[in-house]
Amino acid sequence: MTQDTALDMKDVELNEIDPEKQPMAAGAEDPPVGGGGEKNGVVKVKLEDDDDDSNPAQKFTGLSKEELLKVAGTPGWVKVRWALLILFWLGWLGMLAGAVVIIVQAPRCRPLPVMEWWNKGPLYQLGDPDTFQDSNADGVGDIAGIQERLDSLSTLKVKGLVIGPLHTAADLSDAKFTEIDGKYGKHDDLKKLLEAARKKSIQIILDLTPNHGGNSSWLNYNVAAPDSELLNNIKEAMNFWFDFGVGGIYFNGIESIDNPGEVLEELRNITANHSSDGKARVLLTSAIEPWPDNILTILNDTASGMLTARYLINNGNFGDGSLGNRIKQYQQVAIKQDWILWAVRPRLGHMASAVHEKLLRVYQLLLFTLKGTPLTLYGDEIGLKDLPGQPAVSSPYMQWDDSKNHGFSKGEPAMKSYVNGNITFKGQEDNKDSILSAYKRLSELRGKERSLLHGDFTLLHQSNKSLAYERSWDQNERFVSVVNFDPDEEISVTITHANLPEHCTVVLSSNSERKEGSSISLKDLKLVPGEALLLKYPYSG
Repeated sequence: MTQDTALDMKDVELNEIDPEKQPMAAGAEDPPVGGGGEKNGVVKVKLEDDDDDSNPAQKFTGLSKEELLKVAGTPGWVKVRWALLILFWLGWLGMLAGAVVIIVQAPRCRPLPVMEWWNKGPLYQLGDPDTFQDSNADGVGDIAGIQERLDSLSTLKVKGLVIGPLHTAADLSDAKFTEIDGKYGKHDDLKKLLEAARKKSIQIILDLTPNHGGNSSWLNYNVAAPDSELLNNIKEAMNFWFDFGVGGIYFNGIESIDNPGEVLEELRNITANHSSDGKARVLLTSAIEPWPDNILTILNDTASGMLTARYLINNGNFGDGSLGNRIKQYQQVAIKQDWILWAVRPRLGHMASAVHEKLLRVYQLLLFTLKGTPLTLYGDEIGLKDLPGQPAVSSPYMQWDDSKNHGFSKGEPAMKSYVNGNITFKGQEDNKDSILSAYKRLSELRGKERSLLHGDFTLLHQSNKSLAYERSWDQNERFVSVVNFDPDEEISVTITHANLPEHCTVVLSSNSERKEGSSISLKDLKLVPGEALLLKYPYSG
């Protein structure tokens, strides 16, 4: 029997039949309906085969291999195959050529300059530790106290702390530059500070200015004179402290050196010798006088790698409108040198004691948006002022909060502070309109925006009362700084320059009526007294 026959007549037996459904007449079987001799309980089912040969239209098995080969070899199909293959490769080559054209015609990105840690954020000068934080309630700030305040300093996004001098200078001929004055702590304290600061990406820069307490920092030092022993001591101290782990060395009052180029070149070489294994070291120098004539000569004659602080004010006055030209001149020097350091202060005092209260934000904006690294003195971020008298002998202690001694010491400090309830670090932290908040915002912007970090400088406008300049880098957003140096009068300025749009977007302003993100015109731009305004606009090829 074939499988088809088995499907045609398949018996389905009902093995179990309900007794109630049995025929009523026992022994007398009714004849089956339709005839036949099927037993009661057996059903014959006929299944139709779907593949019945009687319906050939429903059955298609396709071409055989021999038939396919026969058809594929016909001239028509050969031409079609070649046509499709040629079209494929032409399309692929067209896309490749288009990609090459796009790459060739696209503007090239400028290579990024090498940026070391001192280029990436502000430097914070503590000076003598005795005014910053007292850790043992003896009334004198110390090295351990600095470590206690690292969390607060890290919120400022500072990259380095300039500390000291820590050595004694009662007798310069007997100065021991590798020792630490006992009132500040011990070498172990400094080692702990170095390790704790490094965890927060903060480097320690040690001030080794020789005669830091005298009228002349270098006693009119001449390398050709018998004072050569002083230079040898300083060079030995630099090697010692670099090996100790400090990130940089700072010298003040370089204008009092008779032959600064030769001296600074030797010090720079020592610094370079210790800059290896991914540990870049820096040499910082500054002049006590704001604008000594020989500083520019020193910069031009000294090999690159030297950072020299320049001051943005002269006796606290803007005056003749020459600041823009001086800034432009030193920005050109900064291009030749690796970098330049900017500071705002009269000799050794605080910025708030040097400028009008309404101009604090103006100079703050200049510091953070000029090409170079901002150097601020402790307390400048909250507007701390010097006590009456000479700044060198009237430095106030840092005001942290409204607790006893403003949080500086639990003891009885010998020095006093500028008492003002609003001028504390804690009091300004949560105030978005405070000087501290502006400092933090500018520091953050400078660290993340390429144009502000290492962009080109373009002077756009200057007058006796106003200044405007642009920072730009490659295809990144451009930033425009505009300031009004008049603390009493509103001024109007019009800023025009090639590629400068008519409108810019407000980033921040000391004028609370300006809304961040709003668009303003650069034509007849009105600035309220002492306004500091930062704008931006997108790059357009």
